[in-house]
Amino acid sequence: MKKMDYEVRLATEADLPGIFDLVKELAFYEKLPDEVATTVNDYEEHFKSGLFEAIVGLTMPEQKIVGMALYYPTFSTWKGKMMYLEDFVITQKHRKNGLGQLIFNKFLKISEQKGAKLVKWQVLDWNEPAIKFYEKNGATIEKDWYNGKLFF
Repeated sequence: MKKMDYEVRLATEADLPGIFDLVKELAFYEKLPDEVATTVNDYEEHFKSGLFEAIVGLTMPEQKIVGMALYYPTFSTWKGKMMYLEDFVITQKHRKNGLGQLIFNKFLKISEQKGAKLVKWQVLDWNEPAIKFYEKNGATIEKDWYNGKLFF
């Protein structure tokens, strides 16, 4: 497929089931398929409340969601407003066709328009294709920070 075979746009509530399917696909790719504890209803509730936004990439003319970036605003005590890219996934079949770049570019543009001073995300240390993609886009991949988390 070529870039012209895709549409990239802001997600709507109707896109949430497709976004959720991609999150499950990502969990499978990351070898953690049983870790997804959210539901489509969770997505709907929090999307409506404005907790997160998303960008979708669709095949044309079918309009099937095959890529997405889910993000939200947050704050850096050192830099100010920032956007956090929670998940960014393109289905296996549609990788290396330019769709990821289109979605990432849209995410960066939206982040700038919203006044973000930086964007952040995580990438697994073994995900070499993703690391190369981000580095190609000028990203710094930090290797000296550990992630911390607690579950309730």
